[in-house]
Amino acid sequence: MRLRLHNGVKVLGMDEKQKRSFTRRDFFSTSLKAGAAAFTTGLLPQRKTNAQGQYNVLFIIVDDLRPLLGCYGYPEMHTPNIDILAQRGTLFNRAYCQFPVCNPSRASILTGLRPETNGVQDNYRHFRETVPNVVTFPQHFKAHGYHTLSIGKIMHGPLNDEIAWSVPSWEAKKPRSYTGIPSWQALDVADDELRDGQIAKHTVEALEEVQDLQFFFAVGFRKPHMPFNAPTKYYELYDSPITDKVPHVVPHSRHEIRAYSDIPSGGDALSEEKTLALIRGYMAATSYMDAQVGHVLDQLDTLGLTEKTIVLLCGDHGFHLGEHETWGKRTLFEVALRTPLIVSIPGQEHIGVKTDALVELVDIYPTLCDACQLPIPEQLEGLSMVPVIREPTSSWKSAAFSKIGKEYGIRSIRTQRYRYTEREVNPSLGKALYDYDADPDETVNLAYLPENAELVAHLSEQLKAGWRGALPEMQQQQIPVPQTIPWDINDDGVVDIQDLILISNNFGAEVPATPKADVNHDGSVDIIDLLLVAAHFGESNSPSRNGWAGATPPAHADIRPEHVSLAEEWLTAAHAADDASAIFRQGIATLDRLLHSAIPKETALLPNYPNPFNPETWIPYDLARDADVHIHIYNLKGETVRQLSLGFQTVGTYRTSSRAAYWDGCNSVGEPVASGVYFYTLRAGKVKATRKMVIIK
Repeated sequence: MRLRLHNGVKVLGMDEKQKRSFTRRDFFSTSLKAGAAAFTTGLLPQRKTNAQGQYNVLFIIVDDLRPLLGCYGYPEMHTPNIDILAQRGTLFNRAYCQFPVCNPSRASILTGLRPETNGVQDNYRHFRETVPNVVTFPQHFKAHGYHTLSIGKIMHGPLNDEIAWSVPSWEAKKPRSYTGIPSWQALDVADDELRDGQIAKHTVEALEEVQDLQFFFAVGFRKPHMPFNAPTKYYELYDSPITDKVPHVVPHSRHEIRAYSDIPSGGDALSEEKTLALIRGYMAATSYMDAQVGHVLDQLDTLGLTEKTIVLLCGDHGFHLGEHETWGKRTLFEVALRTPLIVSIPGQEHIGVKTDALVELVDIYPTLCDACQLPIPEQLEGLSMVPVIREPTSSWKSAAFSKIGKEYGIRSIRTQRYRYTEREVNPSLGKALYDYDADPDETVNLAYLPENAELVAHLSEQLKAGWRGALPEMQQQQIPVPQTIPWDINDDGVVDIQDLILISNNFGAEVPATPKADVNHDGSVDIIDLLLVAAHFGESNSPSRNGWAGATPPAHADIRPEHVSLAEEWLTAAHAADDASAIFRQGIATLDRLLHSAIPKETALLPNYPNPFNPETWIPYDLARDADVHIHIYNLKGETVRQLSLGFQTVGTYRTSSRAAYWDGCNSVGEPVASGVYFYTLRAGKVKATRKMVIIK
């Protein structure tokens, strides 16, 4: 099916922005730094250390978005804002997802690992279950000093990964169940009465709050995912979507449109009228989403951030609109696997250009690292697209790889001319070959024609060789000669926990036993030297080893239980000395990450801090096992003062202000409690522990 569309342009306004609030974390950070700022002023070397990169990042991901956009050759589509973004950057005409289902695709994008590696091949499994130590790309940016935020749908459904974000992620209010509602609705509502409008509004407000920080911002829009609900004005843009032919679709059990009240439940095909209405709904929902993207891009312009911010927009996969007698995704046809991908980097030489280079969504992680001059973790299974952005006509990958189904599913390879698909087990029982030069709509399977036997065998071998065999020749580079780096205190080739321990062992020494421990050469070894090294944690004299963000972190990234108290002391001293410089923030982020990566030997309740306290306190604890955590606060008479139900917590240390349990010093009705002795009890699974605290006002 070929779509032909029509209509015009409209620019929409935005509500007033919200002012920033002062949080408990701000309060605690301020109280730690009181009286300590003079300790560090002027001691740090004047160097560019903020993530080693110049740019902010705005990552926009859109649900079920196929390249049905004006900038992709559909001038009748009303997508002016995405079209403008394409004029500012590079449009990738042949970008493919690795698994045409929401959760597997997003997990692959976030981890930089293919579904068969990260183990996520359905909509229910969290990648933390299969690769628990993986570091996602927002988490990688956070570790390198970026303030990371998430608004809207980044992961699938209820799944989330709060470790990646500097502040809690935000999602628009979930609508009622789709059961019993139609597949599309033209609604007489304002944009921000629907979820994508709320996401755009919240993003605009958040951008104003973080405009003075170096930020990584992930924004996830839900439309054009079904149901195709959009304000009426977007439906009015498309009086009658016209197609060369109306597809004949019988919605079977796995079609997601079967969930809607106006779709036939039996074996009846969709009527021509219904099919056209659904296509129109998809187009209207796309235009509604585009308007929300426009609000966000306009805010970048308003705040003067456009020339400081990399913008990357993509879909998570494509979407059938009746092609191949199907609706939705979950196939290995072009319309399910191909999705828009636009990258805009401030100052790039070639703008407003299209490239036919074959790229994959798993390439997003290394691309953003490369563009921001961050180390690219060696475990990633994608390739930076920055060379293509620099030279759009350069020779690039020979193929893109996708699959569907769990363990033994179906795999597909897309070359410049062909798509070849086969089953992982007994390929001869199911294979397909399409020639896009002769058959761009994939209507004739050429795999079983005798004259194509040699071609099929070649493509099958290329598919089996995998993604590494499809990399461009320019990636086959010689490994440079290892060089000593100043942050590697013990000269073992990598900056790791042992280097931090060496510095700590030399604290206060004017003549350190390990000369390199005095990193800033000021004549003394102190927390500043440790933070300078922590800011470069994971770097190596071998570029291929730089970073520690992967499915299985190298041994040097681990922190053993006996190091936890030491890391806690470092972190406390670092907060006390924090002068808000980039090097401090990056070093503190590393220490915080190390502390939280530890697996305690036992579940324990620790002393509250500050103690005595006024007017608020943090209650730290360790969890040796996942558990529902509850803290009961009571007085000397055994009377309940406050119950803190923290919910399900994963194994780890909860010792810092951002993770420890917080109590504001009030009872259950909000009244401040009196000075005196109190007790607090931790219940975590089968473990129960009690400590005493003192309140002095």
